[in-house]
Amino acid sequence: MVRHFLKDTDLTPEEQTHVLDAAQRMKEDPYAHKPLAGPQTVAVFFDKTSTRTRVSFATGIADLGGSPLIIGAGESQLGHKESVTDTAKVLSRMVSAIVWRTFDHAGLEEMAQNSTVPVINALSDDYHPCQILADLQTAREQLGELTGKTLVYLGDAANNMAHSYLLGGATAGMHIRISGPEGYLPRPDIVEEARVRANETGGTITITTDACAALEDADVVITDTWVSMGQEDEKEARQKIFTPYQVNAEAMKLAANHAIFLHCLPAYRGYEVTADVIDGDQSYVWDEAENRLHAQKALMNFLLTESTA
Repeated sequence: MVRHFLKDTDLTPEEQTHVLDAAQRMKEDPYAHKPLAGPQTVAVFFDKTSTRTRVSFATGIADLGGSPLIIGAGESQLGHKESVTDTAKVLSRMVSAIVWRTFDHAGLEEMAQNSTVPVINALSDDYHPCQILADLQTAREQLGELTGKTLVYLGDAANNMAHSYLLGGATAGMHIRISGPEGYLPRPDIVEEARVRANETGGTITITTDACAALEDADVVITDTWVSMGQEDEKEARQKIFTPYQVNAEAMKLAANHAIFLHCLPAYRGYEVTADVIDGDQSYVWDEAENRLHAQKALMNFLLTESTA
């Protein structure tokens, strides 16, 4: 049966570890695996603009021996002149995998339900699971074994990043603390799913409005932009709401001395993070950005060669 990767818990804890191990090997030997030799084509849809996601998938597909077919918003019939279901059935006969960066997560689910090739979520409004794989790889490189480590996410905790940190971090057996203001906390159903996974792996889940309590002895400190696509008109109001959750030097002092800082980028210095933190010695955001390439290659290799029956 074909496997898809639509959200973080689509990988079991053992499979996640396997993919992260493979990502490190691929980082050390980038061209050793060619599951897309031919070259086979991978369709990569972008309903939202992108830098890291586009470059990492296009490069990764090529590294794996394939040909990336990049399709921007408005360049296909998908979702307006042709249904997602019909598109999935057509693409399954022409390409080896489908990658989609989109808005409504339900569209990805419909694509996967009707596709006979792997479908990968390159970002949806609900989840960003490929980013979390890269973050976990980066944390492993700097901190070693992830089980038992504490990961803290501050800021807008009602977004796709917070949701995926909950699910992906719980899958890794980490202690996940999500902190944001009232009205900007994760969906309860996703919190519950994360707690179920954490119970399997020895992790824990904490949701709090107290940023200082969340940061205490943290191993990994993470934030994200306060103003995502489509929220530009709310910039001033959101800045006031989220300022207590800014990652600055004082915030990092509350974390463990060895703590690392991560940000999925793009970052806005002086807003969610100060320049001295993101450009400082504890920041590994550039390794994190590079690891999108390696983690996604490992994921694609797993879906294409190891997870299908």
